[in-house]
Amino acid sequence: MNQFNQSISRSEESILATNKVLKNTYMLLAMTLIFSAGTAGLSMSLNLPHPGMIITLVGYIGLLWLTSTFRNSGLGIVCVFALTGFMGMTLGPILNMYLQAYSNGHELIMTSLGGTGVIFLGLSGYALTTKKDFSFISGFLMVGILVAFLAGLGAMIFSIPALSLGVSAMFIMLMSGMILYQTSEIIHGGETNYVMATVSLYISLFNLFTSLLHILGAVNGRD
Repeated sequence: MNQFNQSISRSEESILATNKVLKNTYMLLAMTLIFSAGTAGLSMSLNLPHPGMIITLVGYIGLLWLTSTFRNSGLGIVCVFALTGFMGMTLGPILNMYLQAYSNGHELIMTSLGGTGVIFLGLSGYALTTKKDFSFISGFLMVGILVAFLAGLGAMIFSIPALSLGVSAMFIMLMSGMILYQTSEIIHGGETNYVMATVSLYISLFNLFTSLLHILGAVNGRD
C-alpha cells in the first residue's frame, strides 16, 4: 500500500512539475513575443538597416549560448529577452522592406502573422490534447534544419529564387514539427527548463512567420 501511495505521490508531483514548466514557458513566450514586437517596431520607426547575415548569425549564436549557459539562473531570463529583442531588431528592416516593396505589404504581414498564430495554436493544442509523444521526429528535424539552412545559404549565394521559396516551404514544415516536438517534450518531461523551451518555441515562431511572409510575398505580393 505504501509503495502504491508513493507511486501516486510521484505521479502527482510529476504532473505538477510539468504543468509548472508549461505555464512558465507560455508566460515567458508571450512576454518575449511582445518585447520582440516592440524592438521590431523600434527598428522600423528608426528605419535601421539589416545588420546582415554574418552579424545576425554571430549575435544569435552568441546570445543563444549565453541563454543556454545561464538557463538555470535569473540571468537566463535576461538572456532570453536579449536574444528575442535582438531578433526583433533584425526583423524590423525585413518588415520595412515588404512595406516598401509591395503595395499590399501590410496585408502580407498581417496574413503571415495570423497564419503563424493559427498554426501554433493548432499544433500546440493537438499536442496538449492528444499527449502524443513526438520525440521520434527529433532526428528528422535536426537533419532537416541543417539541410534547409545549407540550401538557404546556397539560394542566397547563387541567387536562386525557386530554391529560396523551396527552403521557406521546408522551414514551415520543420518549424511546425518543432512546435509539436517541443510541446511534447514539455508534456512528457523531456524538457524541464522553461527558459530553453521558450527559446525553442520562439525561434520556431520567428522562422515560421518569416517563411510564410516570404512565400506570400512571392505569390501574392503586388508592386
